[in-house]
This record gives sequence, structure tokens and C-alpha cells, in this order.
Amino acid sequence: MQNYQVIPITAADVVPTAERMRAAGRMLIMIHGYIDKDGNKLVSYEYATDQGIASYAVSGADVLPTISTIYSAAAEWPERELNELIGVEFTGLDTSSRLFLPDNLLEGDGHILVMPLEELREKNIKAKEE
Repeated sequence: MQNYQVIPITAADVVPTAERMRAAGRMLIMIHGYIDKDGNKLVSYEYATDQGIASYAVSGADVLPTISTIYSAAAEWPERELNELIGVEFTGLDTSSRLFLPDNLLEGDGHILVMPLEELREKNIKAKEE
């Protein structure tokens, strides 16, 4: 049976933790994130261990350092997704282009704009006319 352990960390612990895990030969499984019911962003870095998964979780940080310099694309893609979907900024990460959401589907700090398709079409037509 695998263990799943959640370890709270701060933004300052993200890079040292990634460096320690990389040096120990631990795979970065995934970086997850969401906004909780109080509006706080939670980002968890999940690493494979001998016993299962160790999840290092940062709560309430809007800006985190990238670990893409340590884990390459395994970190870059999930960091870019979290930047695009929930607005977490990763210092040192190139977010100059979007992964999958067009700019006109976003409102505010990375939140997806939800509206009827017909309304979005009208908005796009008006934008082209201007």
C-alpha cells in the first residue's frame, strides 16, 4: 500500500525541496493547484518516494519560484498551466505565450471567463470591428 503524505512548506522552501528531491533521485510526479473556498491559492508539489507520494504544499502564495530549472518540462508545463488557470506567478518562468486558453477567454488574474457562446461570438465580432 502506498502512503500519501502532505507536508506544509513556504514559498522559500520550494526550490530547496526540489533540489533535495532531485539530488535523492526522486521523480516529480505532478504540480497541482487550486483556489480554496476562502480564495487562497494552494499549490502542491508531489514527489515519488520509496513509500509512495510526498506532497509539499504551499498555501496562500500568489508568487512562487519556478523549479523548471531543476525538473525541466516536468515542472514547466504544470507551472504554466497553474499560471494560466489560477493566476499563480512563477518567477523565472517564461509565460509570454498561452498553452491552451485564448486571451479573450480570460478575465482578471487568470480566471476563466464563463459566458454563453453566442455572447462570446458577439464580443469577438465587436472587437474585430473596432
